[in-house]
Amino acid sequence: MKITFLGTGTSQGIPVIGSNHPVCLSTDSRDKRLRVSVLVEWEKYTYVIDCGPDFRQQMLRANCTKLDGVIFTHEHADHTAGLDDIRPYFFRQGAIPIFAHKRVIRELTRRFDYIFETENKYPGAPSVVINEVKNNPFLLGNMEVMPIDFMHYNLQVFGYRFENFAYVTDMKTIEAAELEKLKGLNVLVINALREKEHPSHLNLEEALKIIAQVKPKRAYLTHISHMLGFHDIVEQSLPENVFLAYDNLQITI
Repeated sequence: MKITFLGTGTSQGIPVIGSNHPVCLSTDSRDKRLRVSVLVEWEKYTYVIDCGPDFRQQMLRANCTKLDGVIFTHEHADHTAGLDDIRPYFFRQGAIPIFAHKRVIRELTRRFDYIFETENKYPGAPSVVINEVKNNPFLLGNMEVMPIDFMHYNLQVFGYRFENFAYVTDMKTIEAAELEKLKGLNVLVINALREKEHPSHLNLEEALKIIAQVKPKRAYLTHISHMLGFHDIVEQSLPENVFLAYDNLQITI
């Protein structure tokens, strides 16, 4: 399985528009972060988790010519705003499968009504195949995927476990039974927004605490804001099995 980090930034991305914060002015390419998303590939299958406002740019940069589906964590704009840009895949492949909680599907239907329209549909609009995700394992291609249920302030969010890889973003709190699902991993990807506590995201200390509890062989931090600091400096302070993810990073599991 190959994982490509398409974006590792928080909702504003880094650099933040108009900001003169030192991290936003950094010349290190690892400090330039698009909105958070990953590409998951194995055998003949290619799926993306979330498609935010940078989706088109990310797909071009990754040279991704085939898409078997989009898996959504939740409905916030930095995770969904790029849905219209599935059009090139739709024109080549037909309707694109999407996977999401019923609440997320309802919200996407409201925002992108022309995509979900079934009568008098605009001929240039893409189409999707809706797959509702519940808190039960489901199949993607030939792989069983396990949802991980947690809270983003007061909003339910799904993370996803693919065999020995799990992707968790926008977490703040998680129940013990769901945390158990993250044990025995080779790789855990988890959000770590900044050092200071935040009401809806894990900060660095909280993320490291969860990593210490579930004990993956390796962990990568994502959904990073400029307030966390320079990539090079922060990474030097992390435990030996924990790394800062960065845009375009590829790992094999």
